[in-house]
Amino acid sequence: MESFLILLTALTANALANVFVKMAAVLLAKTEGIVSFLLGSMKNLYIWLALVCFAVAFVLYAVSLTKLKLSVAYPIMTSAGFLLVSLFSHFLFKESVTVTKIIGMVVIVAGIWLVSI
Repeated sequence: MESFLILLTALTANALANVFVKMAAVLLAKTEGIVSFLLGSMKNLYIWLALVCFAVAFVLYAVSLTKLKLSVAYPIMTSAGFLLVSLFSHFLFKESVTVTKIIGMVVIVAGIWLVSI
C-alpha cells in the first residue's frame, strides 16, 4: 500500500510539473525567438517549480518501482497522470471537457483498475 501512495505522490508531482510548464508557456507566449524564450524561461518561477516537481516525480517513481511491477506502475503513472492533468486543465485553464473525454476518462479508470488487480 505504501508503494501505491508513493506512486500517487509521484504522479501528482508529475501532473503539477506539467501544469507549471503550461503556466510558464502562457507567460512566455509573446517572446519571439528561441533565445528569448530560453532566457525568459531561466527567469520564470513556473519553470523552476516544474523542474522541482519533475525531479520529485522521478525520484518517487523510481522508489515506487522498487516494490511495484513496472507493468502495473507505468500504466497507473501515465493514465492517472492524464486524468489529473485533464482536471487541472479544465479548472485552471478553462479547457473544455466533452462527453467523449469523460467517456475516455471512465475507460482509463477501468483500465487502471483492471491492470492493478
